[in-house]
Amino acid sequence: MRRCFLIGSIGYPILELLYRRRTHPAMALAGGVSLCGLRLIDRATKKRPLWQGALLGGAWITAVEYSFGIVLNQRYQIWDYRKTPFQHKGQVCLPFSLAWCGLSAGALLCMRELRRRS
Repeated sequence: MRRCFLIGSIGYPILELLYRRRTHPAMALAGGVSLCGLRLIDRATKKRPLWQGALLGGAWITAVEYSFGIVLNQRYQIWDYRKTPFQHKGQVCLPFSLAWCGLSAGALLCMRELRRRS
């Protein structure tokens, strides 16, 4: 699980830097927590269709994002979804929740492939 956390804590800030050209140190923690949760989802859904795991993963990452938003974002203004459609308190929004489903699908595919090879 430590390796999973490390990959998430490095990978997510890199994705954010590529997409937004900036990040915040707290996003490393959010990325690690998110990927560890995706690993648990992978284990629980390994015999189910990928789309089910992707939906659960998207919901998980949205929950992580909302939690971090309530605790950190309201004070430090790391992100702001208030101008995005279907948002909630500026902390989460439907377009990014759907993006998290896609990101989850990719991560779950990688995990399934790594499991198959080992």
